[in-house]
Amino acid sequence: MTIFIYAVLIFMVIRFSVTVFNFLSNPKLPRVIKHYNDFVSILIPARDEEEDIIPLLESIKNQDYQNYEVIVLDDHSSDKTFELVSAFSLVNPQFRIEHGDELPTGWLGKNYACHQLAALAKGKYLLFVDADEAIKKGFINSLINRMEIGHLALISIFTNQVMKSVGEWLTVPLMHFILLNLLPLRLVKSSSNPAFAAASGQCMFFKADNYKKNQWHQQVRNKVVEDVEIMKAVKLQKFNGEALLGNGLIYCRMYKNLNESLNGFSKNLLAGFGNNVIILLFYQLLVTVGPLILLLNFNISLLVLPLTLIFLSRIMVSYLSGQNVLINLLLHPFQMFFFLIISFLSIIQHIFKTGTWKGRSIKAI
Repeated sequence: MTIFIYAVLIFMVIRFSVTVFNFLSNPKLPRVIKHYNDFVSILIPARDEEEDIIPLLESIKNQDYQNYEVIVLDDHSSDKTFELVSAFSLVNPQFRIEHGDELPTGWLGKNYACHQLAALAKGKYLLFVDADEAIKKGFINSLINRMEIGHLALISIFTNQVMKSVGEWLTVPLMHFILLNLLPLRLVKSSSNPAFAAASGQCMFFKADNYKKNQWHQQVRNKVVEDVEIMKAVKLQKFNGEALLGNGLIYCRMYKNLNESLNGFSKNLLAGFGNNVIILLFYQLLVTVGPLILLLNFNISLLVLPLTLIFLSRIMVSYLSGQNVLINLLLHPFQMFFFLIISFLSIIQHIFKTGTWKGRSIKAI
């Protein structure tokens, strides 16, 4: 038990060090005042998005970049997504919607939708965003500026998360918490090692010529966490990629309740650990079970360090991700409990091949 306790404490110190590095390096998309005029294709895969798609389109219409096209791909929606976007496009000529083709064997739905969108796009840059997002003034100029000064093939942005229900607050902050105490985000760009790869499919910004030459979504057509796999592929082929935090320039409400959050996160959590059940369970043992064992020992001398590290980590991660510090501090034990539940759900779905998303089977390959 003593060895295990020391292992938990050492791992907590390592994770805290990563969080401090991220906090001090402040890996946010820099806001710029410079204005560009390159043609940008904003590409939106949409499947049953009638509740969210119009607010996104309105946010694009109201932002300050002018030279763009918006293409929505309706991926066989069963709701009014196509009709709503069609009506919006009639009075906004920079917007249009297309019907998606049937999903071929060997592809996952979103990957194929993005592949089709890229083929339709005419821009110098391709900006892929999800239908449940909203962008702010300065966002596109900031992306282009970062792309040019960094000589990048890809920028991926971890968006600011909007949470309105208790179920969302119990689960959604886990995404930034795990990311920012597990990976020094600046190393995505500064290191050529593909092990330091991170990305968010909620926002992927490519140079179009590089994308069309390499067909990134086609390369990862059967991958559940296609965003990270694309970043790995970019780095393996010696191109520069970068992953940054949204810095209040792009927002997303991923899920609207606890059930949606559990289903959404469990479909790809294990894939984020390389579909290795042992690694995920070991990580949970050190991150969730270990601190709980320390707490149950009621040894004050053992509790001071881990509680201090957790307290400071939550403050730093909340600040970086633009989240409410007090809420995350109060809900931390409950969030870790739901992290454990999500992990087991993800493992069960992987073993029994029962994962689904929007009516389609998801089988990690």
